[in-house]
Amino acid sequence: MPDREFPYAIVKSLGQLSTSRSGWNKEVNLVSWNGGQPKLDIRDWAPDHSKMGKGVSMTQEETAILKEILAELEE
Repeated sequence: MPDREFPYAIVKSLGQLSTSRSGWNKEVNLVSWNGGQPKLDIRDWAPDHSKMGKGVSMTQEETAILKEILAELEE
């Protein structure tokens, strides 16, 4: 299976949720994938951001919906 690479740029680091025993960090960032609009992104990253784990990226609309859902949890 060929090694697939795709361009990404961490536009803004928003915060770190946790660190695993291996030293990888679960981070919340704004990431531009393939030169597209930045999306809210939550995933594990190697300390130098050279490798990443599986995660989730959300558009602004999806982020707004998630924010509403989380607000309901707090009630």
